[in-house]
Amino acid sequence: MKRRAGEREKELKKKKLLEELGENRLPYLTPADADFHQLWKTKYSKLIFRKSDMVPEELHQMVQESFLTLREHNCFFQDLVRIKGKDFLTPVSRILIGNPGCTYKYLNTRLFTVPWPTEGYNIKYCNPQIHDACKALMRLNDYLHIEAVKALQAQNLFETKEIKDTTVIDREQSFATSLTEQGSVSKVQSGVCVPEDDRSLKNRTSYNLTLLNYMDPLQMLYLKQEPYFGMGNMAVSWHHDENLVERSVVAVYSYSCEDSAIEESNEQELKGRDPAVWHVGLKVAWDIETPGLAIPLHQGDIYLMLDDLNMTHQHCVLAGLSPRFSSTHRVADSSRGTLEYILGQCELALQNLQTDSDSMALSLKSLEAAVVKQVEEIHNEVEFEWLRQFWFQGKRYLTCTDWWLKPMAKLEEFWRKMEIMTSLVLSEVRKEQQIEEQRNETISCFLLLLKERQKLRKEWTARSLGSS
Repeated sequence: MKRRAGEREKELKKKKLLEELGENRLPYLTPADADFHQLWKTKYSKLIFRKSDMVPEELHQMVQESFLTLREHNCFFQDLVRIKGKDFLTPVSRILIGNPGCTYKYLNTRLFTVPWPTEGYNIKYCNPQIHDACKALMRLNDYLHIEAVKALQAQNLFETKEIKDTTVIDREQSFATSLTEQGSVSKVQSGVCVPEDDRSLKNRTSYNLTLLNYMDPLQMLYLKQEPYFGMGNMAVSWHHDENLVERSVVAVYSYSCEDSAIEESNEQELKGRDPAVWHVGLKVAWDIETPGLAIPLHQGDIYLMLDDLNMTHQHCVLAGLSPRFSSTHRVADSSRGTLEYILGQCELALQNLQTDSDSMALSLKSLEAAVVKQVEEIHNEVEFEWLRQFWFQGKRYLTCTDWWLKPMAKLEEFWRKMEIMTSLVLSEVRKEQQIEEQRNETISCFLLLLKERQKLRKEWTARSLGSS
């Protein structure tokens, strides 16, 4: 909470500064500027760029065909996201593809993966071409995983060498350093020299999903202008990617459907970035002194955001004139976002429900406040983080596969049992024979969660009416 408050305060200061700046925007550099590469090296070194000619041609062909196939089968959708209590349609259309049962949440919207072909899973696609497209993106995912591991290993070697060199210089400059200080230097050095283990590298690069994006700027009536540097039209505003494993690498494959007219415009002498060409914009978060970067993106280019770059910096996508696809591969935090997780939570909640062997009547095993609280929290999680999220806009994925229908039916069955458990709690707390102190404690926590449920149901009803 303190961190969020601090960020809000910085954002207000920046907005105030921009108001004072008026038309005098903060500076930014493109590859045409003399200081561009030096700035990249010093302030943006954890952004790794790979031009398309470094990627196998066969992979380009498979992936680009998969984009066009998914568009042809109407698999891209604008998301209805929630910001500060209001719903907005994203200018970019998206589809989530990844491990079966995986989800990804951003801006209060949970997306459900169209599963890519995974061994051991029975996945039926609506069309063989959709199967082939998902398979191609799985191939890209494997390729980017290997590239991300190589990039992290190279970064670790570079940083280790850099610190070693610095330590040698420091020792030469301070020959008379005390033994105590020498000991502290060796501890730091020994800590840095230990290479990152394979498990850590794997955890930070094993992508479990990709969020595909598509936008045709010429079909958009309005695109927001980049506010800080005057970089032009934005397809995606400044942001940090959400819901990721800490310090994991984000890998992006870009495919803009360029034509000859756009290629010609690259040769023009323009101040700042070429508005006909797509770019990724980067800036240091909450920094009003360091210039930003605008890096052009062409067919088949790849970039990687290593280590903590996603937290220390922000990025945006600047629209060109041609339609563009991208595949953004992520290590989504799956601690609370997989089907396996939520089914486990349901089973945990239902442990407090028992059936009489003779009468088949249902009853609760415990009315302890902690047990009731846990069950009702899971009840809310199932309803608002899964069922309502899925049926609000997740059902659109039926254009690709019906894989999620059975799991959702199972979750609905668990939810109905939890509704019965809520009724049983209400019945039991009305009885007089309970110890008053225990009864009051149970009622207190129970009512809080019921109020939360009622409030959320009203919000979701309003959202549903607003989107219809």
